[in-house]
Amino acid sequence: MNAPQFHVTEVSDAYWRASFKNGPMNLIDPDTVDQLAELVARIEAAPALTVVVFDSLNRDFFMAHWDVTADRARLAGMTPGPTGLHQYVDNLVRLSKVPAVTISAIRGRARGAGSEFVLATDIRFASDNALLGQVEVGLGAVPGGGAMARLTRLVGRARAAEIILGADDFPAALAERYGYVNRVLPDSELNDFVDLFARRIAGFDKVAIVGAKALLDLASLPPDEEFAPGMSAFLRTAWRPVNAARIRQLLEHQDGWSPH
Repeated sequence: MNAPQFHVTEVSDAYWRASFKNGPMNLIDPDTVDQLAELVARIEAAPALTVVVFDSLNRDFFMAHWDVTADRARLAGMTPGPTGLHQYVDNLVRLSKVPAVTISAIRGRARGAGSEFVLATDIRFASDNALLGQVEVGLGAVPGGGAMARLTRLVGRARAAEIILGADDFPAALAERYGYVNRVLPDSELNDFVDLFARRIAGFDKVAIVGAKALLDLASLPPDEEFAPGMSAFLRTAWRPVNAARIRQLLEHQDGWSPH
């Protein structure tokens, strides 16, 4: 049995924390996809749950990026999820619509698939040491997890183009200025701030939370059909031979990698 990657603490019936850990760099891989599907289903089925905080057990990496050495045939062959989308995208679409408020407490790096994960949560609070970015174009691939659809609505078309086509890191302060994250806090204050905010939401009536969130979703989330083309493009472009040199560079300089 594969080691658990999402470590769930049920603070109360209304408030859960899900802490991610997968290897020394918190890479996302096919096991992550399977385990996230199980966690999303668990959240959907929890009758009293109103808020889930996602954080990391690694201070340097929230979720680094997709593991480019993982079994790509397993990824490509995944069956569609309940939305009819590829399971990776299905997870993120369903996560964005669960009947609970989802909060990312971002410390360290959240690039590529890690950025796509936090974009699928409702609210993003970041430590002042956080770095976010969509690095896929720098590796010769098209982002597959909905970055184009979500970022365009969050930060506007021009800034979304800067983030996606520039394929560079965005320090926390600039990410906040662009609207990529809600707000940035000193690293020493992040945990307490997020916990207090989550406990506030957990004290509210679930019917009101779910009803208000559903209307926010109606007004702001991309329609499901916007996501399938991105995943198809990612699977077509990510492992082309022409990308090999850039992928080697990524593997050799993981923590400080830049596509330049």
